[in-house]
Amino acid sequence: MTIRAVLAAAALVATGGMAAADTMKMAVTTSFHNSGLADVLLPEIEADLGLEVQLLVVGTGQAIRLGEAADVDAILVHSKAAEEAFVGAGYGTHRTEIMYNDFVLIGPASDPANISDAGSAAEALGAIAATEAPFVSRGDDSGTHKKELSLWAVSGEVERDVSWYREVGAGMGAALNTASGMNAYIMSDRASWLKFGNKGDLALLFAGDPVLFNQYSYLPVNAERNSHVRAGLAAKLEAWLVGERAKELIDGYQLNGEQLFTFNAK
Repeated sequence: MTIRAVLAAAALVATGGMAAADTMKMAVTTSFHNSGLADVLLPEIEADLGLEVQLLVVGTGQAIRLGEAADVDAILVHSKAAEEAFVGAGYGTHRTEIMYNDFVLIGPASDPANISDAGSAAEALGAIAATEAPFVSRGDDSGTHKKELSLWAVSGEVERDVSWYREVGAGMGAALNTASGMNAYIMSDRASWLKFGNKGDLALLFAGDPVLFNQYSYLPVNAERNSHVRAGLAAKLEAWLVGERAKELIDGYQLNGEQLFTFNAK
């Protein structure tokens, strides 16, 4: 047997007789990762496509910066204005909507600010500010943080150095843990809240305002600016994400009987 044949045989043994999967990198939000959906999708993607998707789990702002630096091949985020700016500046080739859920306002079950009776999300935040009830903000330039700040701007911008408003500069899970420990109000995406196990005395108090709609979109990084970007693999993944298998898995992903995301790719 030649040396080349020996090396080939060794490679087959190392991979269980299967060809090694292609690999690409994708930056995703902590809310997407915390939901557990990644654990459902990634094995199916690898089985169907022979594609290993390595995730960098960060907030939307950081995911976009990773895309701008071409440190990843694609991003999956949830802040439409930032996504459109990313594509408009030529860092991404296009934006494809994949799925959605909604943001919700969480707080102490006793609801000292009485936000459960609010007529809108902005009114609910205004009630929290008026009562100076403790509020935890992610404070990390994530999609959730961007949405929260836009709602404060409608309700009356909160001063960030007030004692009742705490920015933690952390992902959704860590921020929810802080809110649980403080028995404070917080804005979360619904999937992260449902998956979160350390709820303590917190409860979902306000939802349903159309402004709390939370769209997740897929943006391939522009390979024309950086030739090392794996544009072919990013396109292969996108085709899968908008297909019937992804729809089945996304719509079928439930926790305690509640659906965490709704597929809406076109």
